[in-house]
Amino acid sequence: MPAYVSSTAQPPWFARPAARAWTCPPAPTGVRDFHAALPGYAPTPLTELPPVAAELGVGRVFVKDESCRLGLPAFKALGASWAVHRALAARAARGDATAPVTLVSATDGNHGRAVARTARLLGHRARIFVPRGVHPEAVAAIAAEGAEVSQVTGAYDEAVRRAAEAAAAPGALLVQDTAWPGYERIPGWIVEGYSTLCAEVDEQLAAAGAGTPGLIVIPVGVGSLAHAVVTHYRSRPAGPPTSLLSVEPMAAPCVIESLTRGEPVSVTTGETIMAGLNCGTPSSIAWPRLRDGLDAAIAIPDTASARAVGDLARLGISNGPCGAASLAGLRAALTGDGADERRAALGLGPASTVVLLSTEGSAANPAATTADS
Repeated sequence: MPAYVSSTAQPPWFARPAARAWTCPPAPTGVRDFHAALPGYAPTPLTELPPVAAELGVGRVFVKDESCRLGLPAFKALGASWAVHRALAARAARGDATAPVTLVSATDGNHGRAVARTARLLGHRARIFVPRGVHPEAVAAIAAEGAEVSQVTGAYDEAVRRAAEAAAAPGALLVQDTAWPGYERIPGWIVEGYSTLCAEVDEQLAAAGAGTPGLIVIPVGVGSLAHAVVTHYRSRPAGPPTSLLSVEPMAAPCVIESLTRGEPVSVTTGETIMAGLNCGTPSSIAWPRLRDGLDAAIAIPDTASARAVGDLARLGISNGPCGAASLAGLRAALTGDGADERRAALGLGPASTVVLLSTEGSAANPAATTADS
C-alpha cells in the first residue's frame, strides 16, 4: 500500500514500493543514434561523489552532470532536438517541407532556450513564452538565440496556455514539454529524446564497475524527464530492479499531491529558487508512468536545494537549484525522522549505488542560492 507522511518533523513523502515490480514497453530505438550524429554531441560526465556516499551510508553515489549538453547548460536539448526532428519530418511527409515554421513554447528557462537554439540551427524562427519568476539572465539567454520572447505575468501554467494559443497561428508549431488531452504527440517525442541520458548512465556505470543502480533521483517539474527514466528502468527484461525517487519544490508539489490523491491534480505554485521545477500540473502522458513506476516522491524547501548547490560546487559539479534538488531530495529521504522507513521503502542498503540527475548547470537559471534565500 502507498504511504504518505507530511508534518513539520518529516518531509512531504509518498512511497509505493510495489512500483519496482511494474513493467512497461521500452522507448523506441534510434534516438541515441540521432543525438550521436549531432554536431558537438558527447556523453555528459557521470562523476562519483565518495563524500556523499559516506555521509548518507550507501555504497557509491554518482552525479550525472548536465551542465553542458550540446552546448547548453541543461539536458533539455535532448528532447527539443529529437521532437523538432520528428515534427519537421512529419510536416515534410504532408508536403509542408518548404513552408516557414515558427517554433512556439512556454518555459521556465531551459526548455525554451533549447527550442530557440534548435530553431536557430535549423533556420527557423522561435517564439518563447516565459512566466514570472524566471531570472532576467535566463530570459536574455533565450533572446540571444534569436527567439521572440513574450513575458507573462502569471505562473508557468498560464505561459503554457498563452503559447498554445499563439501556436494556432499559420506556420506555427507548438513544441511543449508537457502534454494535455489533445496535445500529446510532440511531448511524447520530447520524452523519447531524454532516453539518451539514461542510456549514457547505463554505459558509464558499467565502465565504473558499478553495475545496476539501486536508486535514481530525479528532479521533477511536469514529469517529462521522470517519465523517460521510468520508461527506461521499468522496461528492463531482467536484472535487479532500480528504485526511482522524484524530487519537487515544496512550492510546487504537483506530482506528490497527484500521487497522494491517486489522480492528476493542479496546485497553486509559489516562489522558489528551483525555477525550472515551478510547475503546477503534471504532464498528462507522464502521469500514468509516474503513478505506476515511481517508488517514491519527496518535496524539499529552497534552503535544502541552496545547501546542495554549494556542496556540489565544492565537489567540482557546476549546478543550479534544480539540478541540486536531487542531492537535497536524497538527503531528505535518508536522514532525519522517519529515515529508516524511507530507506527501506527505497530498498537501499550499505552497498547500494545511487545516481543523482543534476539537470542543469549554474548558468541555466541564475538565482540566489544561499541558505538565506
